Amino acid sequence: MESLKYTEILQLNKALVGTIKSKPYEIGILSNVTVNSFKEILEYSCRINKIEPKVEVGNFDNIVQDSSVFKNKDLIIIFYDVLNIVDQVSEFFEDLEVEKYNNLKNKLFTEIDIILENLINTASVIFNSFSSAYYNNNNVQVSKIETFVNELNAYVEQKKTSNISIVNIDKLFANIGFKQSIDYRFYHSSKAPYTFAFLKNYVAAIETVFLRNTGKLKKALIFDCDNTLWKGVIGEDGMEGIDMSQTSKSGKFYHLVQRIAVFLSKRGVIVGLCSKNNEQDVLDVLRNHQDMILKEEHIVIKKVNWVDKASNLRAIASELNIGIDSLVFVDDSNFEINLIKEQVPEILTIQVPTSISDYPDLILKNIYTYFNLVLNSDDAKKTEMYKQQFERENSKIAFSSIEDYLASLEIELTVVKNDKAHMPRISQLTQKTNQFNLTTYRYTESQIDHFMSDKMYEVYAMFVKDKFGDNGLTGVCIAKEDEKNPKNVILDSLLMSCRIIGRNIEFVYVSHIIKDLANKGYQTLTADFIPTKKNAQVEDFYDKVGLNLIENIDGTKHYSLNITNFEPKKVDYIKINTELV
Repeated sequence: MESLKYTEILQLNKALVGTIKSKPYEIGILSNVTVNSFKEILEYSCRINKIEPKVEVGNFDNIVQDSSVFKNKDLIIIFYDVLNIVDQVSEFFEDLEVEKYNNLKNKLFTEIDIILENLINTASVIFNSFSSAYYNNNNVQVSKIETFVNELNAYVEQKKTSNISIVNIDKLFANIGFKQSIDYRFYHSSKAPYTFAFLKNYVAAIETVFLRNTGKLKKALIFDCDNTLWKGVIGEDGMEGIDMSQTSKSGKFYHLVQRIAVFLSKRGVIVGLCSKNNEQDVLDVLRNHQDMILKEEHIVIKKVNWVDKASNLRAIASELNIGIDSLVFVDDSNFEINLIKEQVPEILTIQVPTSISDYPDLILKNIYTYFNLVLNSDDAKKTEMYKQQFERENSKIAFSSIEDYLASLEIELTVVKNDKAHMPRISQLTQKTNQFNLTTYRYTESQIDHFMSDKMYEVYAMFVKDKFGDNGLTGVCIAKEDEKNPKNVILDSLLMSCRIIGRNIEFVYVSHIIKDLANKGYQTLTADFIPTKKNAQVEDFYDKVGLNLIENIDGTKHYSLNITNFEPKKVDYIKINTELV
């Protein structure tokens, strides 16, 4: 999108309308300046990421009132620009009297309070920081406009809730240059300060927010080896001929990319290799090259052979039990990149740039957009968890039946309820779990917080461990009381990580939840299965549990259950700890 003209974006966006069959992602834009072309850029960015947007722009300079009108949107974006604020009170802000300055500041504090209060339960809010960059400031002394902006930003930072992401506008100005970001002519003629180039960069900067909120973030970063993790070809140049040295002219850039990969492995990103090479040659580099800092301990999966890379990448996704569109593949070869684009277009590809000095920044740019880098305890252990999963799979061959194998795992569940210490991980699971997910509702951390604080809701979290290791928090169920019938409870969400599917854990977990809901006095339960491209494997899960199918409308199934008559499936080999519930 970076090189596209406005007319091209308009044409491409129009061509994509109606091609994405999913529930619209509702976005509201609130602004006290004119943001021409922003709506179309945002729509196009959503659609190329397989998100169907429904974008509504509020009335000009009506942020406070529209924050109430738009509060039920999935995402709110707020442009609250200092230019228009200052222009309404003074032609020369530095000469503003103290009383007027304080009155203006307090007025804005009050407006910010109202806006944030109106949006406290909105799923996600993007609030742009205030900037003084529009004004000629003294480089030695702090100007009055700088003080004003700093006070506003500090106030927003103090008052923001977990559903708010703050975009640092000054950083965006710095990225492309202030003169390329602002056009004063259009601002003075139509209150439209931002250039098309700036708005494209702004949308690119916030992409990660709506990708995260809609479950579109990636899970695995897969590297080629030759001229990708090091300079040179191991099969031709040998150990002495390849370069990834921190001190060499070119090697230092490969060294930095490896450091980024190690950093990601510690934050729950799956790092893997997919290379046409002799496996032993690559293993020798990983284990014995003095400059290799990306080691086997950081790498979850390797496909080093002479099979075509499209097939290998499909196998990687299958073995990891994640969607093929969860992969990002990095390679230096134009041929290989084009092969993947043609044969597996769902995979995001990154080609090593001709100017190798641009390579680390290119990797970082994509990482910041497409991966979750907010660390939690489960993410920190994820590389080890996947290796443990491969151990589980390999151990199957020693058993004559799947039941004997499952019994040997010594599976133990712990279920907790409404525990706010786990809100980030619970939110993360709703946003990224696709296969074992009955409704695929995506929730932000602030929404999970709201559910846990509301007596109409119960939020269950399940932890799983076995003799091979601890899988951490891998299951979530959100139940809510039926507003029309207080004796009925609705299973809003039921989901489990792909790492623990296929061990009958789901039956023990659901049976425990139904029992707990019965103890709370509920007599009936209703639940839905909503089909997506990825959750076909659980389309009959509620049938297997014992719920009664009421109706099936175009694949969406509605179920009910008389809780008092429920007989759970018996799974003797799974222990469940419930003392924390």
